[in-house]
Amino acid sequence: MTQPATAAPQNAPTPAAKPTEEKGSSRLTGLRWDVRTLSLLAVLAVLVAVGGITAPDEFLATSNLQLVLTQASVIGVVTVGMTFVITSGGIDLSVGAMVALASVWATTVATQDFGFAGILFTAVIVGVGCGLVNGLLIAYGRMVPFIATLAMLASARGLALQITDGSTQVVTVRSVLDLGGRDSYVLGIPPLVLIFAAVTVIGWLLLNRTTFGRRTVAVGGNAEAARLAGIDVRRQRLYLYLLSGLCCGIAAFMLIVLAGSGQNTNGNLYELDAIAAAIIGGTLLSGGRGTIVGSVLGVLIFTTITNIFALNNLETAVQQIAKGAIIVAAVLVQRRAPHGDT
Repeated sequence: MTQPATAAPQNAPTPAAKPTEEKGSSRLTGLRWDVRTLSLLAVLAVLVAVGGITAPDEFLATSNLQLVLTQASVIGVVTVGMTFVITSGGIDLSVGAMVALASVWATTVATQDFGFAGILFTAVIVGVGCGLVNGLLIAYGRMVPFIATLAMLASARGLALQITDGSTQVVTVRSVLDLGGRDSYVLGIPPLVLIFAAVTVIGWLLLNRTTFGRRTVAVGGNAEAARLAGIDVRRQRLYLYLLSGLCCGIAAFMLIVLAGSGQNTNGNLYELDAIAAAIIGGTLLSGGRGTIVGSVLGVLIFTTITNIFALNNLETAVQQIAKGAIIVAAVLVQRRAPHGDT
């Protein structure tokens, strides 16, 4: 009868080693993320150096740097939403089409009659509405994300073309146009860059400091295990596509401010740029791992490349080849990296 009493203390120390192992794993994961982030920063620094050497007067000018950040802001907001979707193991091929539809719907004459608030509200609600359709089809209609969002891509593009009849819808609301002017800059920073910064901060907090973010990672890592853990996987996926649509609506409004018009061709290839930026930033295409900071750095890298090529009058074909090479390199790096880091 005394043997069971003596056995318990012998087994007791075993679980005590677990917290140490978890802490060690956490530190290792943080180190891997630091290395990945530093690598992206190094690539961006090299690109800035190349731009400064090849076109010193133009590239390093304050106006050009402001332009680079402004151009990165629109696709950057879309990429934040895309990062959440990819982290959950999904994909959204319709982001560019949603931006186009939201931008033309928000710039119709009837919408512009409601002024600044009418344009902003319409752009956001159209984006959220498209995201809702995607989410319902994928989460509750059990459609494959690739097929559902591909259908949305075609439908939204077609509806945008029907609304505009192929013409450009010019914005006449002065308060919207003024937002893109230099007089609206805050300490030399364009308002669109500030919007991008705000979306980035909110996205980072949402992914890394909330239950919503942890559920997103869990669903992407193993949807069945997440379901058994009590997570409503279908509802989570619906929320994620709603978030993607919201980001597209915000980006559509930013594009309206930047271009001063709405066109059915807006957002062309945004889906490819957003996916590429997220991937080279470190978000795992199969899901279960995502990084907002990496995605933002990916956007800045691609935008800087485009700017350097434009300033040096290089062919667009060469630019696309360079982007493709970067994407391939990023995927190869991901394949070599351990899959346990999150």
